[in-house]
Amino acid sequence: MSKVVNVAIPGATGNLGTKILDALLKLRNFNVTAIKRVGSNAMVSAPVKVVEVNYESLEMLTAALEGQDVVICALGMGTDASVHNRLIDAAITAKVKRFIPSEFGLDSLNHLTRQLPVYENKLKILNHLEERALKSEITYSYVINSVFLDWGLQNNLILDMSQHKPTIFGSGDEAFSTTTMATAVKALVWILEHYDETKNRVIYVQDAVVTQNKLLAIAKKHSPGVIWEPVHVDLKKMKAESDAKFKQGACDMSTLYSFLLVAIFQEGYGGRLERTDNDILDIKEMTEVEIERMVKAYLPNN
Repeated sequence: MSKVVNVAIPGATGNLGTKILDALLKLRNFNVTAIKRVGSNAMVSAPVKVVEVNYESLEMLTAALEGQDVVICALGMGTDASVHNRLIDAAITAKVKRFIPSEFGLDSLNHLTRQLPVYENKLKILNHLEERALKSEITYSYVINSVFLDWGLQNNLILDMSQHKPTIFGSGDEAFSTTTMATAVKALVWILEHYDETKNRVIYVQDAVVTQNKLLAIAKKHSPGVIWEPVHVDLKKMKAESDAKFKQGACDMSTLYSFLLVAIFQEGYGGRLERTDNDILDIKEMTEVEIERMVKAYLPNN
């Protein structure tokens, strides 16, 4: 198959899912089906076919995916691997040819990142998908974009500007890759339009390489009169403390969140992508002016 027509999006009502849905509908090249949980009050953002499913029912999921060429999973990373894997199994039963998992993030193929407990759930999904692909006709594509720049600023992940007391992990000069959700979606569309070329392939994309200190400097520039009081946290110490807690059985969000921060900011963990496919995607990295404009847009009271 070289042309994708029918695309299903589980998680179409989420932060990324809505952007994927809107982008595909604007192209008018695809028949898109939004899939959401039975009883969910979340509204689909566009006039499109909506199918409600029970994610615990393999039979219901299979019926929802009948006739689809591609499944783009936009379920959040907090969703248990069993749900994602059931979707994969349903896609195979329904004879879907391509499954794009909810990767869209840090490089989970990095050997250090793969050892972090916060990635255990995601690895169960990727391993299941790749194992099933060896024994069926299903294929896969991954989009790896490191940290979302817009979402990361809006939700205080890469720099908490809300109280002017951001936590700086490490020295603050650790470089990491960032990508806007719009660019990640552009990479996704490229995969759909280059179906054969992207069989069982990882696509790496980034908009910019930044540091926390660089983002903080921009924030300071555009908030005259504001006193900023950054708090530094030792990354190695934080990881050691989280390792100790995890060994004692702690699996709370705080502990897992610490591991995520290690993956983003600690050198060697893949927060900074070693390579990208920007050239073939025709994606140009953001200019300094564009990065500055993005940070300014998420400043408190801006």
